[in-house]
Amino acid sequence: MQKKQLEQFNQILTEGFQSGKLVKITLSKPRNKQSALRNIVITPVKLREGIMMHFVSRFATRDEARNYSINDALQLISEALDNVFFNADMYLQDRNVRVMLDKKGEAKLLVNKISSPLTPEFSHDRVKQRLVKTLNNPWLVHLGICNQQGEVRREMTDKYLQINRYIELLEPVIEKLEPFQNLTLADMGSGKGYLTFALYQYLTETLRKSVSMTGVEYRSDLVVKCNTVAALCGLKGLSFRQGTIENTTIEPVDVLIALHACDTATDDAIFRGISDNASVIVCAPCCHKQVRNSMKVPNRLNPMLKHGILLQRQAEMVTDAIRALMMEAWGYSTRVFEFIPLEHTAKNVMIVGRKTGTGLSRKEVILEQISELKEMFGVKYHYLEKLLGV
Repeated sequence: MQKKQLEQFNQILTEGFQSGKLVKITLSKPRNKQSALRNIVITPVKLREGIMMHFVSRFATRDEARNYSINDALQLISEALDNVFFNADMYLQDRNVRVMLDKKGEAKLLVNKISSPLTPEFSHDRVKQRLVKTLNNPWLVHLGICNQQGEVRREMTDKYLQINRYIELLEPVIEKLEPFQNLTLADMGSGKGYLTFALYQYLTETLRKSVSMTGVEYRSDLVVKCNTVAALCGLKGLSFRQGTIENTTIEPVDVLIALHACDTATDDAIFRGISDNASVIVCAPCCHKQVRNSMKVPNRLNPMLKHGILLQRQAEMVTDAIRALMMEAWGYSTRVFEFIPLEHTAKNVMIVGRKTGTGLSRKEVILEQISELKEMFGVKYHYLEKLLGV
């Protein structure tokens, strides 16, 4: 890493640590794409020996935590940026600082002020107002979000905020559902189960609904772990099975969820929801590759989309806009909105469709709008069109 940028980054980090303004550091974008280590989240933590830096190394199926002094932390961060990661994001109460490296070792340092102070929410009073309560919720302990005292672990604050935001967003959608005798749900790509457990608990304990919920996950060790936690917590209507969105056979569901399904897996999920005549379809897409790879940008758009980052963002917008329109054409009322602020995750767009029947009468008009969008941006085809036979 270039010495000047490293020194400046370390200086800001040290000042933030000493002033108490440091909230979090995230090391991401592994140099080795095959590495099991996804990222490292670093937060200051108060221990008996003083303020330390708490490192949580997040692997595909486990987390490892250790504490270091500020001097050791600075050295470890520098080594990680030299050998393991390309990016570092530092969040302070008044600004965000990002370091980006490329394969040649060139580095960029960006400092952006934020409009509202970013402050960790560790206050018990704030926690009590959350939809997902920390006390008497043993699954939060088993999944590592809370300690045995029901306190949110410092390194899991972002995940706890994300869980509550998720429930807040789905609450009005779920409440508009018909009073099913037994509500069936499938969470496709349930991962470590954080959001799956949270929604199940909200539906059964807060809304008092009878629920059958299935989490589908490709990684068998996560399936075993989540089934074990569900059994330990006595959650009889919640189960997990190994599989993928496209090849798992499940009964038609009332609510289909697919969060962070990569690229066309989101389209597979939407197609399955439409095919099942699901009342609600919830998606949080990521890795928008298919449309971008098929785009041939018209000459009139070259001045805007000649830059790779702008082309990528435009492709993401077009991809998700067409998804929402396709759902409308098949009778869903759709909303596309921010799932969680960018300070917490870059995967922050959510598409929610609720079956209302509206849009069916305008199907041909909507399909024509999609055709015009594709022509405008030089999109050859959208994968969801092929699935739906358009």
